[in-house]
Amino acid sequence: MTALLEKAVSKAAALPDDQQDALASLLLDEIEDDARWDAAFAQSQDTLAALAAEAMAEHRAGETEDLDPDGLGRP
Repeated sequence: MTALLEKAVSKAAALPDDQQDALASLLLDEIEDDARWDAAFAQSQDTLAALAAEAMAEHRAGETEDLDPDGLGRP
């Protein structure tokens, strides 16, 4: 365990039980969300590679436009 996590756990241990449980739920949810994202990205590499190849082919064929970041979100 890192020093920072030890410090956080120590401070959390001083909280009332209901706040400890709420904090624990948030932390566990975050860890589970990270695991789901990692799994989703690991399973989508072929799809992402195909989409990237398609985008590059469109760019080489002159079918894309330069992005104007100053014009984003404006009519």
